[in-house]
Amino acid sequence: MAQTEVFSHFLAGTKKAATDKKGKGRRGKQAEDAEDAEMVEQTDEYQAVRLTVQPECIKFGLMREYQLAGLNWMIRLFDHGINGILADEMGLGKTLQTISLLGYLNEYRGITGPHMVVVPKSTLGNWMNEFKRWCPMIRAFKFHGNAEMRAGQIAEHMQPGCKP
Repeated sequence: MAQTEVFSHFLAGTKKAATDKKGKGRRGKQAEDAEDAEMVEQTDEYQAVRLTVQPECIKFGLMREYQLAGLNWMIRLFDHGINGILADEMGLGKTLQTISLLGYLNEYRGITGPHMVVVPKSTLGNWMNEFKRWCPMIRAFKFHGNAEMRAGQIAEHMQPGCKP
C-alpha cells in the first residue's frame, strides 16, 4: 500500500469518472470512492496478515525485506479477491515471491491448489527448478506440449493423488 503514494503522481490531472447518486459510473459499475467505502465496511470481519519472516516452507535461503513486503502485498490482494501483477526490475525475486505466496497459502491457509502459473516457454525449466529449490513441498507440474501430449498429461498426472 505504501507504493500507492509513489505512483499517485501518474494520476495527477486525471478526471474522476462521472457518477450518479448511487455511486455508479457511466457503465453501471461502482465508482472507486463507493467501492472503497464498501470495502471498508467489509473489513470488520477481516484479520490483516503481516508476515515479518518468510513462510517455513521456503527452504533454500532467506527472503529480503522488500520480498517479504511484496509477499504481504500479494496476501492482501488475495484476501480481498483482487488481482495484481508483480512488475519490478529483473533479479529482484518475483519468482520467489510468487512461489512463497503459493507456499504460504498451502502452509497457513490449507489451500493446496491446484494453482496455475503461466510463464513464457523460455522460462519453464527455470520455474520448475525454482519450485524444487525454494519450496519442495509444492508439487509442481509442467503442462506443456501439443494437444495429444497435454491430454496424456491430464490423464496421467493431473488426477487427485497423482505424483508429478
